[in-house]
Amino acid sequence: MGKMKGFYISKAVAVAGIIIAVSAVATIIALSIVYSQEKAKNNAKPTEGWTTPPTATSTTPTPSNEPWDRYRLPDSLLPEHYIVTLWPRLHVDEHGMYIFTGNSTVVFRCVKETDLVLIHSNKLNFTQLDGHLAKLSTTDGSSPPAIKTTWLQVRTQYLVVQLNGNLVPGKSYQLFTEFRGELADDLGGFYRSEYYQGSQIVATTQMQPTDARKAFPCFDEPAMKAVFHMTLVHDRGTVALANGMEIETVNFTTNGVELSRTTFEPTEKMSTYLLAFVVSDFAHIRTPEGAKIRIWARRSAIAEGQGDYALNKTGPILEFFERYYNSTYPLSKSDQIALPDFSAGAMENWGLITYRETALLYDPHASSNGDKEWVATVISHELAHMWFGNLVTMKWWNDLWLNEGFATYVSYLGAHDAEPEWNVKDLIVLNAVHPVFAVDSLASSHPLSYSEEEINTPAQISELFDTITYSKGAAVLRMLSEFLSEPVFARGLSSYLKEYAYSNTVYGDLWQHLQKVTENTAGLELPDTVNEIMNRWILQMGFPVVTIDTQTGNISQKHFLLDPESVPARPSDYNYEWFVPIKWAKNGIHQDQHWLLNSSALYEPMKSVEWVLANLDVTGYYRVNYDSANWERLLSLLIEGHQIIPVINRAQIVDDTFNLARAKIVDTTLALRTTQYLSQEREYMPWQSAIRNLAYFFLMFERTEVYGPMQSYLKKQVQPLFEYFENITSNWEKIPTRHTDQYNQVNAISLACRTGVEGCAELTNGWYKQWMDNPENNTIHANLKSVVYCNAIAGGGEEEWDFGWRMFSNTTNAAEADKLMYALSCTKEPWLLNRYLEYSLDPNKIRKQDATFAIVYIARNVVGQPLAWDFIRAKWDYIFNEYGGGSISFSRLITGVTERFSTLFELQQLQQFKEEHSQTGFGSAEIALEQAIEKTKANIRWVAENNDKVLKWFLSA
Repeated sequence: MGKMKGFYISKAVAVAGIIIAVSAVATIIALSIVYSQEKAKNNAKPTEGWTTPPTATSTTPTPSNEPWDRYRLPDSLLPEHYIVTLWPRLHVDEHGMYIFTGNSTVVFRCVKETDLVLIHSNKLNFTQLDGHLAKLSTTDGSSPPAIKTTWLQVRTQYLVVQLNGNLVPGKSYQLFTEFRGELADDLGGFYRSEYYQGSQIVATTQMQPTDARKAFPCFDEPAMKAVFHMTLVHDRGTVALANGMEIETVNFTTNGVELSRTTFEPTEKMSTYLLAFVVSDFAHIRTPEGAKIRIWARRSAIAEGQGDYALNKTGPILEFFERYYNSTYPLSKSDQIALPDFSAGAMENWGLITYRETALLYDPHASSNGDKEWVATVISHELAHMWFGNLVTMKWWNDLWLNEGFATYVSYLGAHDAEPEWNVKDLIVLNAVHPVFAVDSLASSHPLSYSEEEINTPAQISELFDTITYSKGAAVLRMLSEFLSEPVFARGLSSYLKEYAYSNTVYGDLWQHLQKVTENTAGLELPDTVNEIMNRWILQMGFPVVTIDTQTGNISQKHFLLDPESVPARPSDYNYEWFVPIKWAKNGIHQDQHWLLNSSALYEPMKSVEWVLANLDVTGYYRVNYDSANWERLLSLLIEGHQIIPVINRAQIVDDTFNLARAKIVDTTLALRTTQYLSQEREYMPWQSAIRNLAYFFLMFERTEVYGPMQSYLKKQVQPLFEYFENITSNWEKIPTRHTDQYNQVNAISLACRTGVEGCAELTNGWYKQWMDNPENNTIHANLKSVVYCNAIAGGGEEEWDFGWRMFSNTTNAAEADKLMYALSCTKEPWLLNRYLEYSLDPNKIRKQDATFAIVYIARNVVGQPLAWDFIRAKWDYIFNEYGGGSISFSRLITGVTERFSTLFELQQLQQFKEEHSQTGFGSAEIALEQAIEKTKANIRWVAENNDKVLKWFLSA
C-alpha cells in the first residue's frame, strides 16, 4: 500500500459468496486495496500543562485564494531534517483518554522569499510558546523575522505561521513546536491497537497518504523529502521501533513512572508517508547472522512459530530484488511487524514494514495454502517498494499507480523466486488482470495517471488507492515488460533507480530510461517510442477489444465498454485507440508478434487456417473477439481436446466470452457454451474463471426462475471434478500435492455443495459436527476450513452459528478468525444475519479493520443482501464518521452491498441514497457510488434482455 501500500490491496481471505471458493490469494486490489483513515473526532480535551490555543480557528466560511486555503503547499520552503520526540501513553489518563505528547524541530531552507510558514498539522493541540503555537529560529544564530500570528487552518490541515518580515532565500531556519494528540483507535496517523480483549495496547502508525501530520507538524507531501531523527519515550519493559536501527535506550524515572528513551539512527532522505514507529511488548525472531531482518508480533504468535515462514522468505526475496534492480538494499535493517489492528494489507514504511497479522503470520495448523501465498506475495510487494517507491518516489499522488502497479506486478516475480513450484506468476491473470477488466470496462472508470492539478484533497488522494491503480498498473507494466523482454525492462529500471535515488520523479522519467535501453538493444523493434506507446495505456481509461476476422485476416480494435451505449466520462486525446501488442498462434503454432494501432491485416487469408488464438498467456491488456467460425473452432477444441489450448488461454476464453456477451458483442449462449467442456477440465485457472463469471449469473438470477435449471446444469459440470478430487485424495483423507490443485479442490467442494452434488453436504456437515463435538480438536484441514465452515453454517441453524461465533471470539489466530468471520455470513437465518450486522459495528466484537468486510460478506448472501443494504442506509452517518469516510474500505462497502442490484426499484433506492447524502458526500467512495449506479443500470438491461434466453439454454443444456 501505500494501500495496501503497499496497501494491498487487501485481505487474506476474499470470498465472493458460497458458490465461490476461497481464492488462492485475495485479489489484491479487489480487496486490496483496504485503507482506513482517521475518524472525525473533536480535538481531545487538554490535560494539565497542555492548552488548546485560543487563536485556533476553523477555516474561513468561504475559502479564499490565500495559501492556507489551498491544499497544496507553496514552493517557497523545503524541509531538510526533523528532530522529533514522541511519548505515547499506553494507559488512559484522568479523562479516560489515550494520548501522546511530543515536540518537533523541523529545519527547512527558504527557496523563495516569503513571510509565511505553512506546515501540515491535523488534530494536534499545541502548547503556547511566547504567545504563539511555534517558535522560529535560524540555524546560524542570527535573528529571524518575528512571528506576527499563528493559527490552525482546520479544513486544509495547516499550522499557519505569519511573520513580520520575509525569510531569506538560501537561508535555513528551524521551527519548534510542542503538542499533544489523541492516541485514538482510528487506524490512521499515530494510533492505538488493542489485543487480548483490550488488556494490551500497541502504539503504532499508518501515515499514508496524508496522516503523518496527525503525529507531528510536517511538510506532508511526497516530494518534501527529509532526514528524520526520531526519539520515542515509552514505558519501561516495552520495545520501541522506528525506521532506523535503535542507537541507544536510556532508562529514567519521572513522577514515579519508570520510562525508557530510545533514540534511533537518522533515516535516509525520505517522504513523510514512509515514517513508522511502534511501541509494544512484542517479541521477535531474527536472522542468525544478526538483527538485519527481524519479524515482530504478539509474543504468543512468535512463540508458536507463526513468524518463521516470513523470516525464511524475507531474505531470499530481498536478494531477488537486489539482483532484479541491480541495486543493494539501502538500509541497515529490515523490520517487519504484524499488528492486531491495521487498515491496510501492509505498508512499506522504509525499514519498518507494518502488516495485518494475516499478511505476515503463517500458522501451518490454521493457515491455508492461500494464506501462505498471500503472505509471500504481500512481503514481496512491500520489499519491492524499498527501491521502487521509497528510494525513488513519485512527485505527487497523481502518479501513485506507478508505485503500486509496479510493486503489484513484481510481487509475483519475487514470490515466484521464493516459491518456484507454485507457478504463481501465472496467477496474476486471475488475481489482477481479470478483476480489473471488470472495473475498467465502465464508462465511469478513470485513467491510471491524472494531471497533478486534479488531485488535491486527502479524500481525492485516498480515492486513488483502488483496483485501477494496483491491478491495471500491474497488468500494463507486465505487458510492457513482455514486449520489451524482462532483461531489457530490468536494465531500464536499474538505470532509472540509479539516477533518481533519494529523489522524486514523474512517470515519464521511467519511459525515458526504458527508451534508452531499447535503442541499445539489437533486434528489438517497436512501432513508436516507449513514451508514445505507454501514454495511450496510462492517460486513457479503459482498454480495447481486439477483433480478428479469420476469414479475411483483418484485425481491428475498439474501446471495450460493458454498456456499449455508455459514453466515457472523460474525453481522450488519443481517441481511445492503443498500440496493442498481439501475441498469437495459428493452428497451435506461435507467430511473430503483431502491433495494432489502426485496422490492419494480421495475415494473408489462407484456406489452410484452422484456428487462431490471440493474446497468448494473456500478456496483453485487452480482450479478444473472433468471427463466428473461429469461435466455433475454439469451442470444438475445448470439447474434443482442450489441452491443445494453453491453460491460461482456456481461462481467457471463458472470461472474454462472458464479458463480450455482457457488452452485446457476442451472444450470451456462446459464453455459456464455453462451460460445457468443464466436466472434462481439472485445472484451477479455467474453473476459477468460470466460477467467477457464473457468479454474476447467480447474482442476477438467484431470485428468479432461472436459478433451478442453472443449478441442475452446473451440478452436471462439477460432479466429475468433485469425484476426481475424492479419488486423488483417498476419499478426502489427503491434500493434493500441486499448489493450484489445492485451490481447485476447494472450488470442487464449494460448487458441489452449492449445486447439491450427492455427498457434499454430508461431508462438510460431518466435519463441522465433529469439531462441535470436540472443540479442542479441529481436524478440518486449513485449506478447507472456509468452505466447510460456510456450508455447515448455511445448512444449520442457531446452534451451528453460535458455535462458529464462539470459536471466532476465542481464537487468537488471525487466519482462523478471518475464515470464521466469512463463514458466519453464510447462514440463511435473517435474524442471525441481523444480529451479525449489529455485531459488525461493535469494536469489542468485530475489529474496526474488519467491519466493512463483515458487512460485505453478509451482502453477498442472497438472504443477507437486503438486510445489509437497509443496515448501511440506516447507519450511514455513524459508519461514515466512526469508520473513516476517507477510507478505501468505503469503496469496497458500496461496491459489495450493491453488486446484486438489478431492478428499477433498487436503482431508485441507490439514487435516493446518493441524493440524501449529497451535502456530506461519500468521501473516498464517490467514484464507487457512481460506478454502482452505472452497473445497476447495466444489470437491469442485461437481465431484461437475457432472462428468457438464459432460462431456455439451461433447460436444454
